[in-house]
Amino acid sequence: MDEFLSLDKLHEECGVIGIHAPGIEGISHMLCFGLIALQHRGQESAGIAVLKGDKMQYYKEMGLVQEVFNDDILNRLPADIGIGHVRYSTTGESYVSNAQPLVVRYKGGSIALAHNGNLVNAVEIRNRLEDEGSIFQTSIDSEVIANLIAKNYNLGMKEAVIESVKEIKGSYALVVMIDHMLIGVRDPNGLRPLSIAKMDGGYVLASESCAHDVVGAEFVRDVEPGEIVIIDENGIESIKFSQGCRKAICSFEYVYFARPDSIIDGKDVYEARVESGRILARENPVDADMVIAVPDSGIAAAIGYAEESGIPYNVGMIKNKYMGRTFIQPDQKSRELAVRLKLNVMKNTVRGKRLILIDDSIVRGTTSKRIVNMLKAAGATEVHIRVSSPPVTHSCYFGIDTPNRQHLVGATHTVEEIKEMVGADSLAYLSNDGLVKSINFEKCGLCTACFDGDYPMEVPEEADKFMFE
Repeated sequence: MDEFLSLDKLHEECGVIGIHAPGIEGISHMLCFGLIALQHRGQESAGIAVLKGDKMQYYKEMGLVQEVFNDDILNRLPADIGIGHVRYSTTGESYVSNAQPLVVRYKGGSIALAHNGNLVNAVEIRNRLEDEGSIFQTSIDSEVIANLIAKNYNLGMKEAVIESVKEIKGSYALVVMIDHMLIGVRDPNGLRPLSIAKMDGGYVLASESCAHDVVGAEFVRDVEPGEIVIIDENGIESIKFSQGCRKAICSFEYVYFARPDSIIDGKDVYEARVESGRILARENPVDADMVIAVPDSGIAAAIGYAEESGIPYNVGMIKNKYMGRTFIQPDQKSRELAVRLKLNVMKNTVRGKRLILIDDSIVRGTTSKRIVNMLKAAGATEVHIRVSSPPVTHSCYFGIDTPNRQHLVGATHTVEEIKEMVGADSLAYLSNDGLVKSINFEKCGLCTACFDGDYPMEVPEEADKFMFE
């Protein structure tokens, strides 16, 4: 991922997948394919843990899925059950020791766990466990969950999982492999997504439905907030461990994180983005010649804006999808070159045109400024930025890598000041009500805290946000 372009986006922490299909060949390969489908949720590390008979094995490494795995490695991981993980770190530094799945040994055997989310009480629990003699091998909050399960194993594994998740607070979609069971858990607010699909001979759990599609599984349903699903040779058992919490599905899944071909909690991600563009056009019209998008994340909203406004949509920039993940440059000139490597303007398309540039979000404003400069240097006469989400004004504590508030341009500057900073001819954002309407959820069913500070639970002090780093 381009480090300088990525500064202007929020980042998801990770994606998880699990497959329970005893007797089916190629489970490790299916896990790998599912992780490739979830690659957008984390590009720092990838890993797979599998169980065949009583033998648990795992392999994880830094890098993209296709850099970490090959046929030789996957063929050495025979499986009846398996889980996989792609990671973008928010707690715990970016080392292979912090890659997941996390595999720990305890008195009764082994536990493999993959976690998408972030615990807000992990430090408190970790300190208590260490005082009681627990030893931690990583700096990730996910290890707290594994230690709690191991500590409660004498209750039986189902009860151990139930009691453990009752102690943790925050966001989590978990896939756990233990005692020949595949277990999925979703936090009581439903902040992070997790869904169930059925395939011949088994079941699949995954962060997004696009992973089910890749492995040839048929979507069954979403795991409910506060639900544990236990998959074994007898089928699926559902346990509700928490009820009555406010449902708070992450609105940024629909704005940016999720793949547009996914369906999350019954809502089509692509259609939500197109609708956000339509509403944005109604809320913030502007006279112009052409609608273009910041690729690829702004395309769906740009199509919606064009449909509603009647102003034609065209491709104004091309994204280079084959540049390396990390492109660290030490000086301003090199940073400008890095942006040009990642995005190139269609000069003949934009020359002499008044443009409406659609982006999904602005976090710091640095990349927006460079894009506006590139478009005007290519001959665009006006560049009007329209953003298909409200200003990002608050940090996230639930598994999204947001800067502290002082680095969020939406928290420190007015819209007019941001417009001047990026050099746009005008700038407007989608309203909070418009965002909720585009996703077609009730406001009480979404977490919009990064836009309005309305957190669904008590959160740590800002200084404690990155607790283990």
